[in-house]
Amino acid sequence: MSAPSSAASLHDRAAGALMGAFIGDALALGPHWYYNLDELHADYGDWISDYTAPRPGRYHTGLNAGDPSQAGVLLELTLRSLVDSGAYDELDFCRRLDTDFFPQIDGTPMAGPGGYTSQSIREAWRKRVGQRLPWGQCAGNADTTEAAERILAIAVRYALKPAELADAVTRNTALTQIDGTVMAMTVAFGATLGMLVEGHALDGELSGKLMARAKSGELPFHTVTSGKLQAPRPGQIEASTVGRFPSPDALLGPSCMALAARDPDIRIDPAWKVSLVYGMPCAVYHQFPAAYYLAARFADDFESAVLHAVNGGGQNLARAMLTGALAGAQTGLSGIPRRFIDGLARSDERVGLALRLASALEA
Repeated sequence: MSAPSSAASLHDRAAGALMGAFIGDALALGPHWYYNLDELHADYGDWISDYTAPRPGRYHTGLNAGDPSQAGVLLELTLRSLVDSGAYDELDFCRRLDTDFFPQIDGTPMAGPGGYTSQSIREAWRKRVGQRLPWGQCAGNADTTEAAERILAIAVRYALKPAELADAVTRNTALTQIDGTVMAMTVAFGATLGMLVEGHALDGELSGKLMARAKSGELPFHTVTSGKLQAPRPGQIEASTVGRFPSPDALLGPSCMALAARDPDIRIDPAWKVSLVYGMPCAVYHQFPAAYYLAARFADDFESAVLHAVNGGGQNLARAMLTGALAGAQTGLSGIPRRFIDGLARSDERVGLALRLASALEA
């Protein structure tokens, strides 16, 4: 497998992934959750190209252009925990939720930092605060991307250590979401982001590399195929499924989307209409394919990737945040247009945190 060309480029990609996520989150704050595209265009014009404030009566009303949503707040909380602890420390992460975050929300949707609290976080608050349940008993079955949005920082921290990445992402996801498919897809997304930070391309070969890591035991996905998805050999003993996700399908998606993005016979034009192809709603099985597609299609163009994610409407905030992480990991922080950094709330502080986490990676 290819390796990063230098420590500097590795750190640039790591910081780019984190800042790309923060930027995608903030860019979609104003036009978030418009399922009627005519209404979106009436409020924001035919093409959104910069940070905007939410309209009165919409999600996140009262926040300013460049501010984070609650997804951005929780990503920063996770990032700070990783930086201060030097690693993923679940006790520290949970302590920060208990003491710093949960006191700011009340279990209802339209409350708390970022102006809206998502389903899995509301459920965790009700169980942890309302019912006083211990962590480990606070998760729900939401099929959405809340865990995926915050584990981006964990994936970056452990980009060079896929087994530790998978373990930490699985444990963090399980704090709020326990659906098996959601967990498998979230771990696969984290593993994909880790490989981009490591220096691999989001292309038709990436899923094969992910499968190789599953077969070696580095990624916890059960497989029965041999070689490159060939039939099992006669008499081949099936590996144990204990401690593994039952199927590796989530690892195969990234290359499928990358091949579609590069196939001249498959065109989604303009690219923001990927939201209509894979679906505008919130579930992981709508969001991840669109993010993979956009990041593969605009592998060296952060601006196009993230703006097409924003302009697709629906749950464009998650789409832009996830796409921003993948795109930023490919272009690096140095490849993100300066205006997106400058327009982001508390940008210097966030860049500093991103660089501190990036510096923890070894070449």
